Amino acid sequence: MLDYFKVPEEDVVMVDVNDLRKITEQMFIKCGVHPEEAKIGTDVLMHADLRGIETHGVSNLLRGYIKNYNSGQTNANPNWKIVKESPTTATIDGDNGLGLMTTYHAMKVAIEKAKEYGTGAVSIRNSAHCGAVGYFAMMALEHDMVGTCMTAGGNTMVPTFGAEAKLGTNPIAIAVPTKSKPPFVFDAATTTIAGNKMGLLERIGADMQPGWVAHDDGTPDMEGGGEFQYANGPQKMQLPLGSTRELGSHKGYGLGVSVDILCGILSNGIGFPTLEASRRAHYVSAFRVDGFSEIDEFKSSMDQMLDGLERTKPAPGHDRVLYAGLEEYEEEIKRSKDGIPLHKEVVEWYKGGCEEMNIEFILS
Repeated sequence: MLDYFKVPEEDVVMVDVNDLRKITEQMFIKCGVHPEEAKIGTDVLMHADLRGIETHGVSNLLRGYIKNYNSGQTNANPNWKIVKESPTTATIDGDNGLGLMTTYHAMKVAIEKAKEYGTGAVSIRNSAHCGAVGYFAMMALEHDMVGTCMTAGGNTMVPTFGAEAKLGTNPIAIAVPTKSKPPFVFDAATTTIAGNKMGLLERIGADMQPGWVAHDDGTPDMEGGGEFQYANGPQKMQLPLGSTRELGSHKGYGLGVSVDILCGILSNGIGFPTLEASRRAHYVSAFRVDGFSEIDEFKSSMDQMLDGLERTKPAPGHDRVLYAGLEEYEEEIKRSKDGIPLHKEVVEWYKGGCEEMNIEFILS
């Protein structure tokens, strides 16, 4: 993650990974979530925080999840089920459960189908927010499979030439196994910036950058300096990847629509045909590498390709060239040892939440 998005050193509180995991899991349980499901939900959040994807870790997401559980908006103990199925595909109704857990189970279904038939794809409707989509794509790696995950919902992205938001940030993740190099893991929104990054920047008092949002009339703001709205709900009027038509915003817009189709239209999700702001759905897939080539040969080729990218001559002002997933891999090693840097405001929220839920506060 760029330094621009990181918590200023003076506001950082380093917390032990295991302590943060324990408290987060207990909070889920206090909301009525089954202990095994609480472990899954916590693991998805910790995955994000360990890999430096703070937009989708505990800082931005946990308090909203708890609020929705306590209000009844999200089902703490859903009875998710497969409503349509073929040997290689399935549609799951999530019974309004949290997507952290529902998408995990959906990817397990996709992987089992891929084991038997070579490929598996699952579209998930009626499921709440699923967190970092890269987590679910990476579930395929240990099975020598390529994994994908997408999620759609909300109205935050302005279509190219549009004057109102009609799509979500609609991220896409692809995870590919390697032999000895860190795996290739691409996980990115189809807007110019992930919506939850707005929350990080608002918390640390940073400035809105050019090309991130549109003005009220739909004109792309290419000067920056606008106001963040994350504290009052999702940031509205976000621009597609590319910002303007001249810079390729139609590509980000087209990708965003594609995600809506695979997640919501394909699963017959409520609100997708009419682009309702409350809509939410997900999609996962997995396919076996050995259905295309020998696994060892494929992995060796991946290593060679990624090594070639790393060896690219860097431009002035840059130390090296990265590939998707490398920096996150390195950050996970570092944070597993040194702890996770949280903003002091987040730690205070945890303290208040522990008092309210009668949980021992062990973060320091």
